[in-house]
Amino acid sequence: MMMDGAEMRMFPGGPAPGELHSFPGMGPRRHTLNPMVTGTSVLGVKFDGGVIMAADMLGSYGSLARFRNISRMMKVNSCTMLGASGDYADYQHLKQVLEQMVSMRSWWGDGHNYSPKAVHSWLTRVMYNRRCKMNPLWNTVVLAGFYNGESFLGYVDKLGVAYEAPTIATGFGAYLAQVSVPGGGGVSGSGEV
Repeated sequence: MMMDGAEMRMFPGGPAPGELHSFPGMGPRRHTLNPMVTGTSVLGVKFDGGVIMAADMLGSYGSLARFRNISRMMKVNSCTMLGASGDYADYQHLKQVLEQMVSMRSWWGDGHNYSPKAVHSWLTRVMYNRRCKMNPLWNTVVLAGFYNGESFLGYVDKLGVAYEAPTIATGFGAYLAQVSVPGGGGVSGSGEV
């Protein structure tokens, strides 16, 4: 114990005997309230022989175009791909959880993968669960894949709202790209929209 003036202290800046001490950084649990580094547009188009996805590589810090070469797309497994817009830190967390889930599945060694529909369904549950805990992942996710001869293109947002569509766009691309595809339909095998 230390004498600090007329008071006894457990350590410098610490509490006196019988007092509570507020440790730095140990306040109430905090959640992402405002995403810091964000990405905007992810586009996906489904066609007869597969799916194509594209995303920009810009990471914006507020209105500042701060990071010009970040990838927001990942290969989930041999038949599934994910692209995310929104908070980059939440995307990194989601990527880490997905990689862990897929690697644990591969330990079984039975040669089976998660199908794109299975990953999409799992993502809807994760996003909805985080929303219900009042700690959402601030992302909009586009999931694409080709499994058993079927193309798949799905959407999940931070609230857990999910759907499948022939074309999907997030961010500002939803206002530009979705409008340019007539009827919002996919591309046929002949390349016609």
